[in-house]
Amino acid sequence: MPGENLSRDEARERAALLSVDGYEVSLDVRSAVGDEHREGPRTFRSVTTIRFRCAEPGASTFADLIAPSVTAVSLNGRDLDPGEVFDGSRIALEDLAAENELIVDAQCAYSRTGEGLHRFVDPEDGEVYLYTQYEPADARRVFANFEQPDLKAPFRFEVRAPEEWTVWSNGVGERADGVWRFAETKPISTYITCVVAGPYHYVTDTYTRTFDDGTTLEIPLGAMCRKGLAPHFDADDVFLVTKQGLDFFHDHFDYPYPFGKYDQAFVPEYNLGAMENPGLVTFREEFIFRGKVTRASYEGRANVILHEMAHMWFGDLVTMQWWDDLWLKESFADFMGAFSLVGATRFTDGWITFANRRKAWAYRADQLPSTHPITADIRDLQDAKLNFDGITYAKGASVLKQLVAYVGQDAFLEGARRYFKRHAYGNTRLGDLLSVLEETSGRDMGAWARSWLQTAGVNALTPQVLLDAEGRIDELAVVQEAAESHPELRPHRVAVGLYRRTGGGALERYARAEVDVDGPRTVVAELAGADAPELVLVNDDDLTYCKIRFDETSLATLRAGLGGMTDPLARALCWSALWNMTRDALLPAREFVDLVLRFAGRESDIGVLQMLHAWADSALVHYAAPAWRETGERLLAEGALRELRDAEPGSEQQLAWARFFARTACTEADLRLLRGLLEGTGKIDGLDVDQELRWAFLEPLAAHGVADETVIAAELARDDTASGKRHQVRCLAARPSAAVKAQAWAQVVESDALSNALVEATIAGFTQPSQRELLAPYAEKYFAAIERVWSERSIQIGMDVVRGLFPALQDSQETLDATDAWLAAHAGAAPALRRLVLEARDDLARALRGQACDAAAG
Repeated sequence: MPGENLSRDEARERAALLSVDGYEVSLDVRSAVGDEHREGPRTFRSVTTIRFRCAEPGASTFADLIAPSVTAVSLNGRDLDPGEVFDGSRIALEDLAAENELIVDAQCAYSRTGEGLHRFVDPEDGEVYLYTQYEPADARRVFANFEQPDLKAPFRFEVRAPEEWTVWSNGVGERADGVWRFAETKPISTYITCVVAGPYHYVTDTYTRTFDDGTTLEIPLGAMCRKGLAPHFDADDVFLVTKQGLDFFHDHFDYPYPFGKYDQAFVPEYNLGAMENPGLVTFREEFIFRGKVTRASYEGRANVILHEMAHMWFGDLVTMQWWDDLWLKESFADFMGAFSLVGATRFTDGWITFANRRKAWAYRADQLPSTHPITADIRDLQDAKLNFDGITYAKGASVLKQLVAYVGQDAFLEGARRYFKRHAYGNTRLGDLLSVLEETSGRDMGAWARSWLQTAGVNALTPQVLLDAEGRIDELAVVQEAAESHPELRPHRVAVGLYRRTGGGALERYARAEVDVDGPRTVVAELAGADAPELVLVNDDDLTYCKIRFDETSLATLRAGLGGMTDPLARALCWSALWNMTRDALLPAREFVDLVLRFAGRESDIGVLQMLHAWADSALVHYAAPAWRETGERLLAEGALRELRDAEPGSEQQLAWARFFARTACTEADLRLLRGLLEGTGKIDGLDVDQELRWAFLEPLAAHGVADETVIAAELARDDTASGKRHQVRCLAARPSAAVKAQAWAQVVESDALSNALVEATIAGFTQPSQRELLAPYAEKYFAAIERVWSERSIQIGMDVVRGLFPALQDSQETLDATDAWLAAHAGAAPALRRLVLEARDDLARALRGQACDAAAG
């Protein structure tokens, strides 16, 4: 990472100086195939021509390029010495003219980290697949450019590739004389240009839309994946959601899709969920399901498809000026993903998933020491990379959901329409959006923005109920609190719901009132005189962004009858609130585990059920008192097995409980059952143990020493695919042996031979909660290694190592002290590295508080 950073000040200075008229980029990737054992990095030729203007002739600037070598540089017909002007990440450009032409001929490196032009060799058939991934600033690993979002330009790409390959880019392409040439793009930022190349399996369809004026828009649709995944590729469902999304956004945005075709590529070893490259969206190939999955997985994929589609307008057509306003695209896409999911597809319960899963991500991020306002202070590219977080995405989307309630849906969407038309192909900042929303809503957006976009932290809302002599509500108030570190109290539009049990035991709402909460205490006058509630749910219907708290009566009601709550969104909100209380050391972990064991089996929403499984697992691993862990493990495994046997045969609930049982299995009997299910000697009616489920069963067997290297090798022989290889690596690293752990550590920390996907798999296998003692020696090694790893490896691998190998399982005061000692001794370390360590420290301190709370309950 040395020398590869770019500061906001440098970007501002360059943007004030330059205007870019166009790029012509020629890539030769024929070198992607062939000898796998060559020395040094495998490279490809990249020739870039940039035409640009300079506002101050005679001035100097620089172009961005990260490459092993540069063959030639020409500026305005003048040859420059690459040895003098290229330093490994920048090309110095001096004495600029008013109009300039820069030509750079370079040898760029294929990537194995998912940054730049990633090269993947399929172990199943030896085929090579390429794709690019740039955000925030890795286009410079593929071609010379001005790598910042506000220097937009049209791009023309041409690519020479092996004869049998197909190549795709943002524009429509044709092959002639062995070269793929692509139509010029609209003006776009460098980070959303894209190339995908290889023997991909490709399926096509067409979207047609006739507008009110009689004109017709036809969009060619394509979807692709590796040949090995083709038998599992349900392209019809991908196209169905795509067409539903295009209909929805055309209905609401009044701006036709502007980028011609719409290809969607599902690619291997992808670091992200997806990337909104206009005309060529890329996705992680795990969205192609090799085995049976639950409805939640299909919903998740549909949400991502729609999220990326929303970016065609929010992010691609109109782009933030600098990464400070990253939220201008990500918050909107996250909100629009859920909004369109509910409004256009079969996943009409999408707001339940949003409340339960996306907001959990936001609540965690907003309580870390690194929390930041939604409009963040992004000093440089390393800051930008770390700000693709729960604040920018999920909190931002939550706040937009509240904004829609505040200004009204019609005013909000009309504001979006004006925003697109006013700023098409341009760059914006916060004020540009606020001004159109003020126009359409007639409200002063300044105060709202100050409270919600420009301050950090999450408020907690707690009901206070006073009853009169007749047992009716005399006064119901909502108390608002904030953390000392972020004391801002905000205006909240909330619904307050009153619930009571019916004769049959169902917990149902019988009264509701909306109120504007402002300040420390707000009385809900409308509910005075109502019958005494058994449960008060503030933020019913999930209108605002807050942590929900309960009074004692409400908490007792949930302990006794949470499973009887009939409304699925209200139930999801209660589960989320209870989980936040567990993380805040207000509810003992063992009590949360007990609630899951008693009530999760009655959960009808499969996404909520799977989230409860993840939370229960986390409660046991991180927040339960160490003395109770063994008891908790046994109780969870027994409960999971009981629910697995009781679930309807062949149902998605059965599948979810089977996967949870595999994660919790700990006794000899548990492991014997898993082994029997793998070998075919055991059976659970209706449970189809497909290949993905086999790997899920094999990992705990490996982690507990029941399955050795031979068993794992035999499973790989059954599933000798890219997916199988990742599972095999994870299982190998999970084995309970000091030698295994030493080898896994060396492969990740001391070597850069593994690809990004195999680094991720090795780390996942290495960190087994059942192996705390075995992993203890690596706490000291972690702190000795991370600064070197951060300086030597790419930022993506650095993030994976620093986050994934932090000794969170050594949950003691000693580890907390060691973390503090490292932070004190490395005050001058890269701010992004310090941020990651500070976040891990905060998680550890929170875990220790939770363990103390749980121990006190025992």
